[in-house]
Amino acid sequence: MPDWPRGDAPSRVANIPTPAIVVDVAAMERNIQRMARFFASGPCRLRPHFKAHKTPEIARRQLAGGSCTGLTCATVSEAELVAEFCGDVLIANEPVGPGKGSRVAELARRANVTAAVDSVKGLEELDAAALKAGTRIGVLVDVNVGQNRCGVAPGDAAVRLAQQVLSARGTVLRGVMGYEGHVVGIPDRTDRDGRARRAMTDLAATARAIRDAGLPCEVVSAGGTGTYDITGRIEGITEVQAGSYVLMDSDYGRLDVPFEQAFWVLGTVISRPTPTRCVADCGHKATTKDHGHPLVRNVDGAEVTALNDEHATIGVPSDCRLDVGDRIYLRPSHTDPTINLHDVLYAIDGERVVDIWPIAARGYPEHRHG
Repeated sequence: MPDWPRGDAPSRVANIPTPAIVVDVAAMERNIQRMARFFASGPCRLRPHFKAHKTPEIARRQLAGGSCTGLTCATVSEAELVAEFCGDVLIANEPVGPGKGSRVAELARRANVTAAVDSVKGLEELDAAALKAGTRIGVLVDVNVGQNRCGVAPGDAAVRLAQQVLSARGTVLRGVMGYEGHVVGIPDRTDRDGRARRAMTDLAATARAIRDAGLPCEVVSAGGTGTYDITGRIEGITEVQAGSYVLMDSDYGRLDVPFEQAFWVLGTVISRPTPTRCVADCGHKATTKDHGHPLVRNVDGAEVTALNDEHATIGVPSDCRLDVGDRIYLRPSHTDPTINLHDVLYAIDGERVVDIWPIAARGYPEHRHG
């Protein structure tokens, strides 16, 4: 959080120092309500992914919106922060490495904590930490449903790992998870639908195989913003881990999902060296380009042509009126890593700054000193 002198925090967008992130609160709230309404009916529920914004104020609003079983986190440090206001936390990742198991075990003293596991070594670390702390850690067996990232193979391999979870003394088998991340961004709806259903068929069949082996499998967790209304209606899936829907980006904006762009990177034009080029102060230290360059809002014919550390170079029509000192809004291509570059979000209503929200979980807080 910036250490503003008393009374000097920006009250208008024009006074926000750039580069910065601004959030249209009304648009964000509409996204929250649209998603909550979808999950208000049917057996599947929503478990929003905190990593998409890393901001407690937004997470609280998602929980208040309803239809949520809890929150999803990507890291142990995110989960530690989320547990301060949410009693049910899923770490949808394998917490392996120095100190992580013990931190998850301590976290289990104050929240219902579940973590993903896809190896015996990872299970053993969690189990030993829980036994030492005198707590119990929930476990979802992570199943590879086609993304080819983490996860054991569907079927027998997942059943064997589930049996080992059940036989451990410090862990509790709660179910399975599988992320169809390889299909969530497919533009063609028919193709995305078919491939998501195939991936979820493997996950649901694995859950049934675990139950047929006499093991508990209450939770079947999957899904993302691009497949929430597909995966969220497939029989056997109990929760969806969508995250980007709350703020959106240009990548998901290409899809047929009913969510609005709710955040932008705000920059200032610092140079207009030629009639067809201007430069703003919001380079790739302010917005990522892993999914492509950001889009320019409300400037016809403007296109980001390059992102350097501090500079966004923008091609513009020769009759464009942008001048040095003007504000410019960029629509990032990827929400999560862009948010991670900033300390705060400026919550806005039109041109008014209504609040400033700390992005409290950005970076890796466990490495901070002082």
